[in-house]
Amino acid sequence: MALTNVIGRRNGEGDSPYFRRVLEGVRIQRRGLGRPRKRPARVLDDKAYSSRANRAYLRRRGIQAVIPIKKDQRANRLKQGRRGGRPPAFDTERHKERNTAERCVNKLKGYRAVALRTDKRERIYRGTVDVASIRIWLRDPVT
Repeated sequence: MALTNVIGRRNGEGDSPYFRRVLEGVRIQRRGLGRPRKRPARVLDDKAYSSRANRAYLRRRGIQAVIPIKKDQRANRLKQGRRGGRPPAFDTERHKERNTAERCVNKLKGYRAVALRTDKRERIYRGTVDVASIRIWLRDPVT
C-alpha cells in the first residue's frame, strides 16, 4: 500500500491499478554478489488485490499469491457450480505475516508529512519516508 503512494498515486484513486507497476519496481538484494532479484517468492496482500487479472499476472510470473478472496467473488464462483472452478489457494499462516508490514506502515503514518503526502515530488517523498523510518528505528530499536 505505501509503495503505491510513493510512485505517484493521485488522491481518490485506488491502489489496485498500480499493482503491476509496484511489483515491476521490486528489487530484492542478494546476500552475496549478484544483481538483485526482480521476482519475490510470494505476495501478501488484502482483499482489494484479489482480482482475476492480478492473480493471472502473479501466476504468469511464478509468484505465489497469498490474497484472501472477496465475498462477492466467492459467491459468484459458487453460483456457477462446477464451471466456477476451484477456489484459489490461500495460506492463512503466511497471511498473518502481513501484520508486521501493516504495523510498519501505521508507524510511518504517525508522521504527518508521510500520512498526508504533502511532498509533490516522488524523490522528496521517498526522502521523507526514509527520515521517518530512521527516526522510528532510533527511537525503538529491535533487540
